[in-house]
Amino acid sequence: MKQIITPCLWFDGNAKEASELYTSVFPGSAIKNICYFGKEGFETHKQEEGQVLTVNFTLHSKPFTILNGGPMYKLNPSVSLYVACEKAGDVDFIYNELADGGMVMMPLGSYKWSERYAWFSDRFGVSWQIALDAVTTKKITPAFLFMGNHHPQADQAIEFYTSVFPGSAIGSILRYARGGSEPEGSVQHAQFSLNGNGFMIMGNSMQHAFDFTEAFSFQVFCDSQEEIDYFWDRLSECGSEQQCGWLKDRFGVSWQIVPSVLEELLSDPSRAGKVTEKFLKMKKFILADLYK
Repeated sequence: MKQIITPCLWFDGNAKEASELYTSVFPGSAIKNICYFGKEGFETHKQEEGQVLTVNFTLHSKPFTILNGGPMYKLNPSVSLYVACEKAGDVDFIYNELADGGMVMMPLGSYKWSERYAWFSDRFGVSWQIALDAVTTKKITPAFLFMGNHHPQADQAIEFYTSVFPGSAIGSILRYARGGSEPEGSVQHAQFSLNGNGFMIMGNSMQHAFDFTEAFSFQVFCDSQEEIDYFWDRLSECGSEQQCGWLKDRFGVSWQIVPSVLEELLSDPSRAGKVTEKFLKMKKFILADLYK
C-alpha cells in the first residue's frame, strides 16, 4: 500500500483566494482541480449550488486540499506547515508575502536552531514556520504541536503513526535535557515519515488556548475497500468516528479516509449529485455503495 497523505485545511468561503496566493509564492506549485457544491446536500452543508467546495493544489509538488466548510472550525497553531529554505532571501520573501495581515508568534530573526526563522499565522489562519534549513529534505512538512496534556503523548504518537502506515520510519528525536523547565527526556522536536510523507512533532508542557481540531486534517487516499477498512479501523481505535469519512484519532488529530476515485466521481456532472447524496449519509466510505 502506497498512500498519499494530503493536508486538508478548513476555510470559510475563501479557498480559491488562498490557494491562488499560496501557489504564487512557492515554486513548483499549481492549482490542479476545483470542485463545486451541487444542489444535493444543501440541508447539510448550507452552501449554494455553484460555490467552491474544494481546491486541490500543489506547493513544491506536495499535494494540498482546501475545503470551504463554513465557520464551524478555525485553524490554529496546533498544526503548522514547516518550510525549509536553502537561502535567507527565500525565508524573507515567503515571510513578507504571507505574514501580512496575519499574527506573528515568533518574529523573523535569528534563533539557536536557525539563523533565519519565523513562526506566524497568515491572514487566513494557516500557521507557518519558515526557516533557513539546508538539512531537512522535505520542503514543506506538517508539524504537530504536542503541548500541555498532549506533551507526554508525543512518543506514543510517533510510535502509533509509524505502526499504522507501512513503509514508515522514525528519524531524529531531540529530547529535553535535565535541569530545564521541561520534563527530562520528553520530546522537544522529532521528525518521522509515514510511507514517504514527512511529519514533525514539537513538544512542550505549556498550556495553550487551542488544540487539535477538524480545521487541519489529513486525507488518506485508498484504492480499495480493504485499505479503507484498515486505516479506518486503526486510526479510529480509541478515537471517534465522524461523518463523510472523517475520524479523530486517540490524540485528537483529524483524518479523512477517502477513496482515491472520489475526486473523479465528484468531477463527473452525471454522477456528482448522487455520489454526494450517498456519502453524506456515510461515516466510513463504502466503495460499492458509491456506484449504486
